[in-house]
Parts: sequence; C-alpha cells; structure tokens
Amino acid sequence: MAVVELESLTRRFGTLVAVNSVSLTIEAGEVFGLLGPNGAGKTTTIKVLTTLLPPSEGTACVAGLDVGQHAAEVRRMIGYVPQLLSADGTLTGYENLLIFAKLYDLPRAERTARVRDALAFMGLTDSADKLVRQYSGGMIRRLEIAQSMLHRPPVLFLDEPTVGLDPGARRTVWDHIEQMRRDFGTTIFLTTHLMDEAESLCNRVAIMHLGRVVAVGSVPDLKDSIGGNGATLDDVFIHYAGDQLDAGGTYREVSRTRRTARRLG
Repeated sequence: MAVVELESLTRRFGTLVAVNSVSLTIEAGEVFGLLGPNGAGKTTTIKVLTTLLPPSEGTACVAGLDVGQHAAEVRRMIGYVPQLLSADGTLTGYENLLIFAKLYDLPRAERTARVRDALAFMGLTDSADKLVRQYSGGMIRRLEIAQSMLHRPPVLFLDEPTVGLDPGARRTVWDHIEQMRRDFGTTIFLTTHLMDEAESLCNRVAIMHLGRVVAVGSVPDLKDSIGGNGATLDDVFIHYAGDQLDAGGTYREVSRTRRTARRLG
C-alpha cells in the first residue's frame, strides 16, 4: 500500500523551478532514499511533503491525505528530522522529549512512559538527565529522531540525518533507523549525499537532477541499468546526475552544513 504519492509535483520560487513534475510512490514500511547534488530539489521536495511549502502544481499525498488540502492532519501523521539541529542544548534529553510530547498533544497519563520508551529505544536512558549540549553528535541525532517518533507516526522524513557525524556515529544512527522500520513498520523517506548510507539503508532510491527524478529503483537494479559488472552507486549517480554539476552548494548551504557539522561534532 502506498503511503507517500507524488503526481507531477512542481514547486517554483519565482522563475526558478526547484521541483519539476516529480512523480513517485513509496510503499508502507519502505526505506526510500532521495539522492542528488545540492540544488537538485531534495530538501524542497521534503518541505512540500512535510507541509512546510505548498505545491505550485501537481499533488502530494501522505497517508492518503493531500498535503495542500489537509496540512494539519498530515502533520499528525508524520515525523520530521531536518538538517538543522532541533534539540535544545540548554535542556536535558528528557526535558527535550517532554516538550515534544506536549507539542504532539500526547495524553498526560502517557507522556512519561512514552518519553522513557523513546529514550530506551534510542539508547539514551543513561544520558536522559544530562544537558544535550554535553551529548555527542550521534547522541543528538538519536535524540532528534526520538523526538520525531514520540507520537508514533507511520511516516518519518529525515533530511540528511547523519550530516557532520563520524563513521561510528553514522553506523549507530543507521542501526536505529533500520530497527524502527523492522520493529514498528515505519516508512522512512530520507535524503542523503552519502552513497554508502543509501546502499546500507534503502530498499529503493531515486536520483534527482535539476529538479527532476532521472532514475528510480533498487540499488542492484540501478547498477544493472548502467551495465552492472562491478558498477558502484557512485557510478550510477554520476551516470544519471553527471559529474560536471557543482555539488558544493550555495554560500548559504555550505555555511549551514558546516555550522551543523561543527555543532554536532
């Protein structure tokens, strides 16, 4: 059953077409990765799906709800972990989660148990009463994922969930993402620049280039589409997105990424 559906989705900013007639279907329980250089339209696509931006044309539905017509209902059905930090470093891990439990309007009688369960699931029980500014980057990301999962949404959106993390911390976050899919059947839609992340986590991936989806399929199928024979996902990416496009991003994007990496590190 499809839980995320895009049909000819287009998003414009003035004369700039950031997302250009994208059509995708993501099935329940799938881990779906959206790959592409900076400026390809990945984050804009996620912002439309999470109701932060309205579509200019076309439709986008999450859990059977149109994001433009039923934004409030969609927000109750999703979790979202953005690139930028969403945890408050001046509060403890427990206090961060308790605030989110209230924001999600969880019943008062259930809040403490939900927060404790989320901390345990993410391996943060021993650090629950520490200030988040004392956490490592990997712990912060796990806390942010716990925040987004408190209301047990069927769909979780992750925008570059391991940006700025070292390989060990990335692996820990990957393990918890896979455990969510396995234990709760959560459908996960993520963007990433890391080919090993996509290959490790995703059932299927789509590659965006200049606002369009230029390829979609499982990693083995995409490798076969360019001849297989030892092809890597990097080879697939270069084949479909090209190797001449500057993937370094704008000044603002570079500044944001480095700021996030510095705070997580």
